[in-house]
Amino acid sequence: MKSGDQTSRRKRNIKCWAYIVAGVIAQTIIILLFVMLVMRIRNPKVRLGGVIVENLKVNSSASKPSFTMKLNAQVIVKNTNFGHFKFKNSTFMISYKGNPVGEATIVKARARARSTKKFNVTVSVSSNNKISRNSHQLSADIDSGIINLSSHAKLEGKIFLFKIFKKKKSAEMNCTMDVNTSLRQIQNLTCK
Repeated sequence: MKSGDQTSRRKRNIKCWAYIVAGVIAQTIIILLFVMLVMRIRNPKVRLGGVIVENLKVNSSASKPSFTMKLNAQVIVKNTNFGHFKFKNSTFMISYKGNPVGEATIVKARARARSTKKFNVTVSVSSNNKISRNSHQLSADIDSGIINLSSHAKLEGKIFLFKIFKKKKSAEMNCTMDVNTSLRQIQNLTCK
């Protein structure tokens, strides 16, 4: 009788250990899936949503061609992480053929977890006394009615995941756009 009790007790112990091992394996798989899917931190994306041209003035004289305008740009920060992205003040730069012609500050803000933050930035753009070596190219662009501009911004900050983990990340924007001087609007806005 004792040997029957021992074998049944032994079977129960083996069954109990099998359930414990299966539970540990299942928890490990769940934790691995959570870490691989939720905890993976990606760089946020920053783009221009739209740009409005105001107060456009062009001087197409061959001796001193120039343009001045005010651009109201909608900046879009897309955060696909499960934690919010808090970024510092940053510089939004507008260039013509590699020469800076306008600059504005993007003020520090926070993009919530798995959401998109939209805000407006106003930039005063002027080529006066900034473009000397490409003046013949600028004169040709003004005569054609299309001025090609590029914009750049880099938002540096941290992703805060569950108020426990912090990871430094940055979002960079490089966009090109054509200013149509006759229609006074932006065309061919593309961002990378």
